[in-house]
Amino acid sequence: MFCVLLFFLCACAGDKYTVSSTPEDNLIVVGFSQVGAESEWRVANTESIKSTLSEENGYMLLFDDARQEQENQIRAIRMFIQQNVDYIVFSPKVETGWNSILLEAKEANIPVIMIDRYIEQQDWELFTAFVGSDFYKQGEIAVNWLEDFLKSKGREVEPIRIVHIQGTIGSTPQIGRTTALEKAVERNPNWQIIAQECGDFTRAKAYEVMSSVLKQTRDIDVVYCENDGEALGAIDAMEEAGLKCHPNDGVIVISFDATRLGLEYCLQGKIALNVECNPLQGPYVDRIIKKLERGEPIDRINYVEETYFDYFTITRKIIDSRAY
Repeated sequence: MFCVLLFFLCACAGDKYTVSSTPEDNLIVVGFSQVGAESEWRVANTESIKSTLSEENGYMLLFDDARQEQENQIRAIRMFIQQNVDYIVFSPKVETGWNSILLEAKEANIPVIMIDRYIEQQDWELFTAFVGSDFYKQGEIAVNWLEDFLKSKGREVEPIRIVHIQGTIGSTPQIGRTTALEKAVERNPNWQIIAQECGDFTRAKAYEVMSSVLKQTRDIDVVYCENDGEALGAIDAMEEAGLKCHPNDGVIVISFDATRLGLEYCLQGKIALNVECNPLQGPYVDRIIKKLERGEPIDRINYVEETYFDYFTITRKIIDSRAY
């Protein structure tokens, strides 16, 4: 794949950003700001964009890894504007704080395509299209599954003690998945969230959070994690403490992403339910750009196709057939 390396040079007159080569006239130049590489899911998402928006497909891709810092994303987007790219693609770290930079892109007549995450609704006029997941729907799938599973076990009345490990606070996945769980707790009076902490979508942070919770209590029925990295970290901590993770006779662990490793844990029963969050968003972005290039109308909101897997239906064949 053809990938242009970015050089960040500070000139005496001020900060100026350049790229290592000049794009050819026949290539569509896209600036891509990725929030980071915090998880297996994020790496797959980045690779999907890179492999699709390639020179072979008619693109020159300028890539920047923000390393989980919104300031870095804003700086990269401003650089893309200065370079007069044809399109800007980015996955926002959080929903707020984008008004000024996206207004700059709009004034420069550069279409902005968001992937994976939203920005706050008051700024919706500042982007061209969104590609990603319906995170509240994902959360609803998870809590509906949990309701049905507990009912099948005759546990509709007994207290259900839930540990909730949240993703990056203020990010679209965190907001959607958290809202779904909190609404489910409201309609199920026997459900109780006994701990709610931020795992920041990472295995290490979730391990730290879960270890802290276990020092306070081991009376836990469900651990609701907002991605696979968090689920793996929570499971590490529980197993280290001697707790079993299994839907039939242990702690019920719910996760999101359905990465290959997450599904391996699902096959073992350590993760009871894994709701897919599809990272393969590159082809969707490509279709949007090609339509815009032809002057054709586009769908502004584009949800990717997704499903879910649980311990009772997952198979080795399913895992081996997955692209990520």
